[in-house]
Amino acid sequence: MIPDLDSKIGISVYSTKFDGIGGKIRTTPEDFEVSEKILEKTLNSINQEEGYAVYKLKKKRIDTNHALSDIFRKKGLRLKSLGLKDASAITEQFVCSGNKGKSIEDYSTEKYSLKKIGFVKKPLSKKDMIGNHFKIKISDCTNKLSSFEEFNNVLNFYGYQRFGSKRPVTHLIGKAILQRDFDKAVELVLSFTSDYDSKENNEIRQKLVDKQNYNQYFEKIPKQMDIERIVLKEMIEHDDAFRAIRAIPVSLRRFYIQAYQSFIFNKSLSTAFTDGENMFESESGDVCFDFNGIIGKFVKGLDQKLAIPFVGYSYYKKTRFDYHISQIMQQEEITPKDFFIKEMQEVSSEGGFRQAAIDCSDYSSRDDVVEFTLSRGSFATILLREIMKPSDPIYAGF
Repeated sequence: MIPDLDSKIGISVYSTKFDGIGGKIRTTPEDFEVSEKILEKTLNSINQEEGYAVYKLKKKRIDTNHALSDIFRKKGLRLKSLGLKDASAITEQFVCSGNKGKSIEDYSTEKYSLKKIGFVKKPLSKKDMIGNHFKIKISDCTNKLSSFEEFNNVLNFYGYQRFGSKRPVTHLIGKAILQRDFDKAVELVLSFTSDYDSKENNEIRQKLVDKQNYNQYFEKIPKQMDIERIVLKEMIEHDDAFRAIRAIPVSLRRFYIQAYQSFIFNKSLSTAFTDGENMFESESGDVCFDFNGIIGKFVKGLDQKLAIPFVGYSYYKKTRFDYHISQIMQQEEITPKDFFIKEMQEVSSEGGFRQAAIDCSDYSSRDDVVEFTLSRGSFATILLREIMKPSDPIYAGF
């Protein structure tokens, strides 16, 4: 049985035949360790002379964005990360200064530590990152972890975090923006409720369904609902939904669009797999990534990884997956050109390609602990979903 939450984010299949061991992850942050891996060449280019300062950021109980904004607030140093790491784990990642010469000595708080490891000639970017290594303890599970062997046959779905986990709404907001329905987008930001959200949050959201309550409830919105406060303030002052959505930071508005693209991607993978398409081997006519991550056509005899279109305004139709993708877009009442948003061009997206299967290496397990490395952009929770087959992903710690 596929959990209801999975269906909501476009996942309607399991890739493996494994029965699942059940259990829970993230019982404590120490149960979930993540360390970032960067290219050997990049690692060797870090020197002790001058340039852009590079640091190792170790953290727990705080996500990357909040840690970096705390460093900026306390130390005046603006740092960029190569990827985002969430709060409910112990994580280690590289962060880099955007300004030459400006650096600080090691610094730590109870939630994170920042250690300078040297300088690089040009700032690090996502291209320098290979992936992440995970070490995860699965509590309260059966003792069959050692019999899971299908780690190279897992579809590369976008994980729960991409959609808001406990409150899977990000893709719905993205769709409303694409359909230029800004009233609907405001309504979703403020009043979309979820069974997994807290009773207090849901009660406030239910009140915000009615515009008459906006003024009265503004002060009652908890501090952590910062986006809701931004949108509500604009609605109270100007009663203009377009203006209220545009007040949301651009990075988050882009994330909403990407979340909707991720939903279509998940649905495309699910339906193509159900229809019997081979998702783990590329064939003639396919678009593929080579071992350097460069996109191109299938060439017999080369080591290539199958790629699936990620829909945007430059959607590439000439693949064996167009039938599935076009049908999904028809059901969703969306077209590729909707991804060019004339009214809000800064969040337009041309789309691209994403690997069909997870690239997993260094896999090992012992007792109730599993370790593996995933390439950049793949989700550990999607591999764990195949190992655990949880009936309730949120209860299981996803």
